[in-house]
Amino acid sequence: MRTIAVIGCGNIAQGSHFPAFAEIEGVRVKYACDLIESKAQAMKDTYPSFVENVITDYNIALADPEVEAVYVLTPNYTHYVVTMDALRAGKHVFCEKPITVNYALSCEMAEEAKKQGKLLNIGVVNRYNRSVEILEQMNREGKFGNIYHVYASFRRFRGIPGLGGAFTTKAQSGGGVLIDLGVHIFDLILYILGGAKIKNVTCDAYNEMAKDMKSYKCFSMWALDKADIENGTNDVDDFITGYVRTDKASISFNGSWAQNIGEEEFFIDFLGDKGGARLTYGDHFRFWDGQTLEKTKSDHEIPNMFLCEDKAFLEAIGNEEKTKTHIDNILETMKLLDTLYQSAEIKKEIEF
Repeated sequence: MRTIAVIGCGNIAQGSHFPAFAEIEGVRVKYACDLIESKAQAMKDTYPSFVENVITDYNIALADPEVEAVYVLTPNYTHYVVTMDALRAGKHVFCEKPITVNYALSCEMAEEAKKQGKLLNIGVVNRYNRSVEILEQMNREGKFGNIYHVYASFRRFRGIPGLGGAFTTKAQSGGGVLIDLGVHIFDLILYILGGAKIKNVTCDAYNEMAKDMKSYKCFSMWALDKADIENGTNDVDDFITGYVRTDKASISFNGSWAQNIGEEEFFIDFLGDKGGARLTYGDHFRFWDGQTLEKTKSDHEIPNMFLCEDKAFLEAIGNEEKTKTHIDNILETMKLLDTLYQSAEIKKEIEF
């Protein structure tokens, strides 16, 4: 039995983590916590078999010696404070992506986890996508030969989430499309490449599509409950483009929340001298063999990635082993995002 507390009962908790807990034997959510009590109460009402108490002050959970681990599923800007409080209270922590709003604070979180001797996992769920796992294995086995370049496209048509709210307020989110979608894209790229290290980056970021929020048009808006078009803020990137050199391969990319092209593209190309692959984000991939010129499409089940990552974290509590989403394995991703934003701000290449 694992006794945990969940801090933050919004979209990611409701749609992903609580349904996963329901499929994992021996999970006891002693506390569901949210500043909006009705959100936490909804989780208790939906999952009465394993959710016990509803609270609005997470310190109650941190003070309870029965609580072994805490899930931090709050907005980006709160990740640092809540996680640090939980670690200092002697709890293992699962924190949703991104680690926090910048690389320096992310490193502090990693150091605190080490100091307290506690696990700190980050919700970069794509590392549990079976396609990503297979591509990482194929690279280790030499199926690509030398992967020399990766191209990523993560482009939406008029899809800014929660306009005017936390998603588009830099002080709360740390950024826009890059930190929201790019964190997943770049993390799985670095993972498949085998822990690539950054050498230099150059980036341009744009905020063009909703400068006048009241005139912005879209077909739908994810996280509508967080939107504040009348009085809110939009000071983050809705389009991002750039180039990265690592010690293993170069990476070029384009990402948008809201381009004026009605074709959404979410794919990543891995170009090797023996073979290449195109991964459709969240789905299967196609592989081209450079020797035979044959194309094959992956044929495997796409698992519930949230279930896989939650199982791995909860099992790791028992043996305190670092899983592939332990913070030590994710810091390079946060360093890359942070450096891309710095490059965009100063409009210059940054080299390490």
